[in-house]
Amino acid sequence: MTVSRAKRKQDHIQFALSTGQERTTGFDEVAFVHHSLPNIAVNDVSLETKIGELLIGSPIFINAMTGGGGEATVQINQSLASIAKELRIPIAVGSQMSAIKDPSEKESYEIVRKTNKDGIVFANLGSEATVEQARQAVEMIEANSLQIHLNVIQELTMPEGDRDFKGAIDRIQHIASSLSVPVIVKETGFGISAEAAEELAKTDIFAIDVSGFGGTNFAKIENSRRARMLNYFDGWGIPTATSIVEVKSRAKNKKILASGGIQNSLDIAKAISLGADAVGMAGYVLKMLTEHGLEKTLEEIKMILDDLTFIMCALGCKSTEDLRQAPLILSGDVYHWLHVRGLRPEKFSMRN
Repeated sequence: MTVSRAKRKQDHIQFALSTGQERTTGFDEVAFVHHSLPNIAVNDVSLETKIGELLIGSPIFINAMTGGGGEATVQINQSLASIAKELRIPIAVGSQMSAIKDPSEKESYEIVRKTNKDGIVFANLGSEATVEQARQAVEMIEANSLQIHLNVIQELTMPEGDRDFKGAIDRIQHIASSLSVPVIVKETGFGISAEAAEELAKTDIFAIDVSGFGGTNFAKIENSRRARMLNYFDGWGIPTATSIVEVKSRAKNKKILASGGIQNSLDIAKAISLGADAVGMAGYVLKMLTEHGLEKTLEEIKMILDDLTFIMCALGCKSTEDLRQAPLILSGDVYHWLHVRGLRPEKFSMRN
């Protein structure tokens, strides 16, 4: 039986909510070294963040979630865009291929720009896209940047998914060198390795979003749609905390974005301290929005930002740049992973 893209998008939302967020990001094995003499006040802390030429109100952004699923996704994206506008943070839409192939689905993406006229909006397509499709995606929502997502594991697990992944790096370079807006390459919840980051670092892309393992699990979501499950992919991936360090080690010339299971202010602080320039939230925000509505979700994100300010004050960090120098102690699987990969986890504890 053939499943329409719109129906699949609706299924993804429901399965994402029902499967929930894993707590296997690695952040619980990362700890800050307490600073008893921070010598700053809460009012000294600034959350304003610059990613290249983009100045945003805080180091978080709303990452790609949905679109192309009919009226349900119109409502979700309108609410998410309202939150982004209020907080002056970027927002990414879900993959726009459905709207490129079926123009009737455009509204579920265009609503983001209509709601957030002056905000920073990221377009989104998979690595199979052509330059012309990339231009269409950017023009559709007057995007400030384009995300190109990598989703090999999701496609392999998806019953109707792609089975050929040849030439992706060449297509990414072609798009990055042809568009007038910067290109971000992101995973979809399975993390990016140092080796993949090294290949991406040779291209003209602007940033890499690690989108690590530990949040919404698209293998489990797609397995929920299969008659015969590919359970070996359910635990597959690089945890978000370790993926940040992996990517940072080989892509020093690119901006690093961290997403994948980010749930609270402490996760955000740790992600930045490990090397991220900004942090994306998706599944947690979707769950809040679905269960508690727009106002409660906006209130929750504001409290997360307040808590981040308190954490930075406790560490004596006036800016996110200062936070990247705060000493960390890594333990457990995170320490082991980075150690056996030759990434010197002890260096984080030596910072001042």
